[in-house]
Amino acid sequence: MKLRTAPRSIAGMLIWVVISSRAGVFSQSPSAKHSTVPRTWDDVAISQLEVPLANPIGSPKHITADYYYKIPVRPIYKQYPVYAPGREPAGYLDWLKQQEPVILWNDAGVKPELATETDWLKAGEVVFDAPILYSIENKGGFQMEDVRNSAWYEKSGMPLTPDGVLPFMHYVIREKGRIELGSFSCGMCHTRVMPGGKIVKGAQGNLPFGPALAHSAAFPWPVWQELFAMPWMHPDPLDRLRPLSDEQVRALLASAPPGTAARHRGSLFEPIQVPSLIDVKDRHYLDRTGLQQQHSIVDLMRYAALNQGADFLASFDGFIPDDIPNFKRLPDPSDPIRVGGRYSDEQLYALALYVYSLQPPPNPNRFDAAAAHGQKIFQREGCVACHTPPLYTNNKLTPALGFAIPADHLAKYEILPISVGTDPDLTLKTRRGTGYYKVPALTGVWYRSMFGHSGWCATLEDWLDPKRLNDDYVPTGFRPYGLKTYAVKGHPFGLDLSAQEKKDLIAFLKTL
Repeated sequence: MKLRTAPRSIAGMLIWVVISSRAGVFSQSPSAKHSTVPRTWDDVAISQLEVPLANPIGSPKHITADYYYKIPVRPIYKQYPVYAPGREPAGYLDWLKQQEPVILWNDAGVKPELATETDWLKAGEVVFDAPILYSIENKGGFQMEDVRNSAWYEKSGMPLTPDGVLPFMHYVIREKGRIELGSFSCGMCHTRVMPGGKIVKGAQGNLPFGPALAHSAAFPWPVWQELFAMPWMHPDPLDRLRPLSDEQVRALLASAPPGTAARHRGSLFEPIQVPSLIDVKDRHYLDRTGLQQQHSIVDLMRYAALNQGADFLASFDGFIPDDIPNFKRLPDPSDPIRVGGRYSDEQLYALALYVYSLQPPPNPNRFDAAAAHGQKIFQREGCVACHTPPLYTNNKLTPALGFAIPADHLAKYEILPISVGTDPDLTLKTRRGTGYYKVPALTGVWYRSMFGHSGWCATLEDWLDPKRLNDDYVPTGFRPYGLKTYAVKGHPFGLDLSAQEKKDLIAFLKTL
């Protein structure tokens, strides 16, 4: 794994050497030939991949390699842009209906050229943008009628490119004459429309996921169970949803602002700040809760495989999410509707190479006198202990309030045994909950938003506002459903700085 920046000082060089020895920065980068594609699913590696859940009874037992490789490989089809109503070329839908299905990549011999490094990265981008759900098959979520409805765009606040394109989803032709909406690609959550309309792939996405779903099709109760249930806990945290009306569930969905999402294995009540994938190669733990370890590129391949369907097949203390509505038995791996398919090792390798190659957008913020003063404040206040240059994270896990660190964890994982006191529910009451939060990197905060692991504060200025600790505080980002005010507790560092010191500190952070 390569580091993003060079250290700025002798002290920084020493820190860099320590971090880089763990990250593998001195190892040889992949050759252009990529003659050996790593094997994604290995039973021993998968069994050790994730940090145990805070309640280890529910820690998943993932499917075997034998089962995994019996799952059919998804064919990847050519995609077409989705335009907002009134913005598409004349006769566009009629033209789409005349198009023949075009497969770009399958396991039957059709695949892109993979001769050079550039070929691999282009192929990886194809996988990054490929949907795993289609509107005709999907019984909940985004539908054709949504993207054809101007009210849906207006009510959700959906960002568009300057030419009216919706960059998060695409039309797909799998059968001539039938147009489908493809969704839930990697790019759906990790694409950002910048001010002015520039698209940044791999960034913290700003699809207004919650508001868009709130004005889309309703999900039946078994789907909520598939996504979020934890029946080994008493009470199941999902039970809070049972008494809510459809209107209230939609209001709950709408409470998650752009830049956050109630992703599967999480919670509708605690959305998760969508991470940036830029520089993910430098991270030792993936997910806000540090759920998965990352030692090499094959671990990112495994993460993608799990999060695009394979972890629905795991057994969480006997609960198997993909067995709707019984949740007790594994479905037939060859059932394409129930299991959903998988990507091949070659496709996942291309995807991981592409994600590792992603670069941040040009930073307009200059390292001026204010930023230089802010850097001194950053060092003086001890921020470097957790947000260590040049990665601006120490790549460690910190325990949540109420979680006792198991003795064997200190030897197995990189842990800073100090809690910063933020809300613990996401990591104690979800299927992604390890009892820890990872120390986030501060690189790229100038173009990111919704700070805190559930995105309570829309800006850095809000995060450094001491008023957020007060019970009468109204969050500028996520505010838990049903509450008019909410105190954003924890991480008090920097709150007692003077107004000018905060301004200079933020000026420095925005240069990272």
